[in-house]
Amino acid sequence: MTEDSKTSCSQGSGPLQDRLNRDCFCIDVDEASVWRAVDEAAGGVISGQALAQDRPNLFSTGPAFLSQAQVNQMEAVVAAIESVAEIPAFQDAVLAWAPQAARIATGPRGAFMGYDFHLTPDGPKLIEVNTNAGGAFLNALLAQALLACCPQVAAVTAPRPLADFEDAVWAMFEAEWRLQGRSGKPALVAIVDEAPEGQYLYPEFLLAQAFFERRGVEALIVDPSELRVSDGRLTAGGVPIDLVYNRHCDFGLETPQTAALREAYLAGAVVVTPNPRNHALLADKRNLALLSDPEALARLGVGPDLIAALAGLPPARLVTPANAEDLWAERKSLFFKPAAGHAGKAVYRGDKITRGAWATVTAGDYIAQAFAAPSERRVRIQGDPQVRKMDVRLYTYAGKTLLAAARLYSGQTTNFRTPGGGFAPVVVVAPEAEAWVAEDGQLCAPI
Repeated sequence: MTEDSKTSCSQGSGPLQDRLNRDCFCIDVDEASVWRAVDEAAGGVISGQALAQDRPNLFSTGPAFLSQAQVNQMEAVVAAIESVAEIPAFQDAVLAWAPQAARIATGPRGAFMGYDFHLTPDGPKLIEVNTNAGGAFLNALLAQALLACCPQVAAVTAPRPLADFEDAVWAMFEAEWRLQGRSGKPALVAIVDEAPEGQYLYPEFLLAQAFFERRGVEALIVDPSELRVSDGRLTAGGVPIDLVYNRHCDFGLETPQTAALREAYLAGAVVVTPNPRNHALLADKRNLALLSDPEALARLGVGPDLIAALAGLPPARLVTPANAEDLWAERKSLFFKPAAGHAGKAVYRGDKITRGAWATVTAGDYIAQAFAAPSERRVRIQGDPQVRKMDVRLYTYAGKTLLAAARLYSGQTTNFRTPGGGFAPVVVVAPEAEAWVAEDGQLCAPI
């Protein structure tokens, strides 16, 4: 860390976290240490260095700063949504447009839910909800890889111990196992995604596999097409599977590739988490049209306290033939998203949408969501400070936060293609930092 990195990193006006996101370069990310951990987890199967070369923008070069108030506001939204999702009338409403497999309730609540927010001057704005949210294991390591410019800064940015995160994750999978009436612990877990070795987040699958094996549970990484049902059990290579950590984006298990998984899931022959019901109740983007409509929530029997907690959600509407003309006229203030979309695919910003793309929107299950601009973080690219957009994801289970992380990017959506972008650890600004700034105008305490 150079002396140049310790200069007036939080001078100016505005909330402290905004000033730090604009001007603080006191903390770097030791990306190499994260890849070393991935290399160790891979156990010689594949080189961590080779994985890193193919993913040069997976990790950003610095952290994102948040206030505790922002974290509290986001957590209140998460808790409200998960409470609403348990109300029978709400379930009936959203299951009406969900795939058939979602009508089956097997018990699990959904491992690693992801709630994505933009931080605005009016508070955090929920952008979307995701099942099988990727990046948690990687971000847990990333949070351990912060390099501070001095001991004082290191003290106020100290991450949660990795062991605490792993204990919480294990408790989550144990809970999912028991919610489906199982006892003991699973003998074999399958981490399932399409062509897993070709997935951009494949390094995380290796970390998840190593995590399960540290807990005494064998884990396989498999494509769903490799799965079979034999003698009433889901198997891979003839070996029975007890629990599926589902990373596949066929949320309703409707494609031929997931036929065996669907059969075993519907028969209750395997624990699947997250599963089609979890996605239907929490992450189908059409749900946002109800969650952001106070009158609709009231008609469903949602209480005033929960309605108030969701009052800040950007308004969303289903795109229909009846409102298509009006939405086109309003398009410059809207974002258009497919109901079962993921990873920013087939998403259109209204002020940039073409007539051809509009035909896609009006022909499919899309929502129109009011645009909430992302906040910004400046990062150094070869010594030159450059602005990157920022969103924040809370990884949760049963409405409680497991981990917070940010994603930095340029362009319309997060893409892991931006130099200086990628996952960024979150630093919640401690009260001590505010005191230092008041005294000398920079994050670094006097040495």
